Parts: sequence; structure tokens; C-alpha cells
Amino acid sequence: LEIPHREFGNHNGGQLQFGPDGYLYAGTGDGGGGGDPLGNGQNLGTLLGKMLRIDVDGSTPYVVPSTNPFVGQAGNRPEIWAYGLRNPWRFSFDRVAGDLWIADVGQGAFEEVDLQPASSRGGENYGWNRMEGAHCFSPASGCNDGSLRLPVLEYGRANNACSVTGGYRYRGDTNIRLRGTYIYGDFCNGIVSGATQQPDGSWVGRTLIDTALSISAF
Repeated sequence: LEIPHREFGNHNGGQLQFGPDGYLYAGTGDGGGGGDPLGNGQNLGTLLGKMLRIDVDGSTPYVVPSTNPFVGQAGNRPEIWAYGLRNPWRFSFDRVAGDLWIADVGQGAFEEVDLQPASSRGGENYGWNRMEGAHCFSPASGCNDGSLRLPVLEYGRANNACSVTGGYRYRGDTNIRLRGTYIYGDFCNGIVSGATQQPDGSWVGRTLIDTALSISAF
């Protein structure tokens, strides 16, 4: 599977991950350039700016699972599992719940983390470039009309933050206090944060440690 990406040199995604369902997931950037000038994030006819899901065991080189949300829809790429992403640099699956956590690098104001529950049938639109985080980015496109899946976490550019790096929901036994915490960081300021779910269902992040690292992966 090759994805043309000729116009700009940035936003290349960067991860492959097998999900609990045995399928291979791939996060792709929107093709680069400021503000998604090619409109790839919202275009279901391209594989850029997406989360893809394919079956690499079904045939050579791969087959598309019949349960992918856009299978059989004219003009839409069947490999797409979710869309509206800018640069999903790091994502992970919760090894207990099976949920998919997607850290999506922001444009210039907000970094975001999206959460797709294990029960999802795919097809979520995470908003880019209509939205940046939970905020309107492109008024001309209508912003949030109620059809978008907004992030469960976001943060701004304070303290020299500029690029979220997704981690994992901690399910270990070494640190009991961190059980159930989603751990993530920022490439630019080195801060490692942890988010916990509140009684109302929302997620709230807090600083765990301030490092001098350029955090690119966990």
C-alpha cells in the first residue's frame, strides 16, 4: 500500500499497530502544509489525514475488512477507519478495555487526544480541518455541526508546548496510583502528563514530570 504525498514534506503520520481485532491500523498525516490546504482531512477519497484498518492475513498484499465503515461507498476509500486527523503521530490500544487512543498534533493553538471506544464501528470524523481540538478552525467549512467527534483531551501552547506525543493507558502493577491513567507527553517542552477519568465521564490531565527530553514515543 503506497500513499502519494508529494506536495509537502511534513505530516507523515508515523505508526503501525495491530489492534485487538487482529487488523493492522495505520495513522496518516494530512499531506502537510499549514491548515490542510489540500483538504485531505475531510476527503474520504484520499488516504491522507486518516486512521486506516486493513487485514494483512487475508490475502497478498492485504484485503479490506468487510466491516470497515466506507466499504462499498462510491468514491470513498474502503481502507479508511476514521478521518479528520491532522497528524496522528502516536496512537495506542488500551490492553484491558480495547479502546483506541489517538494523539493528534495540532496546528498552532491546540494539541488534542481522541478516544475511540472498543465498541466503535468506525467512521468517526475527528474534525480536522474544520476544528482544531474542540475549537473552530475553518468557519467556512461549518465547524462543528454536531457530526464531529471532539477530543477527550486538549491543551494549548503554554509552557512552550507544541506537539503532543501519545502514550498508553497504564495497566501495570508497579505504580498503583497510576492505574487507569492515560500517559502522554509533548515533544517540545518535555512535560509528561497523565489524564484520569472523572465521575462525570470527562478526562482531566495533570503534569506528572517535567523533563528535558524531546519526547517522540513511549
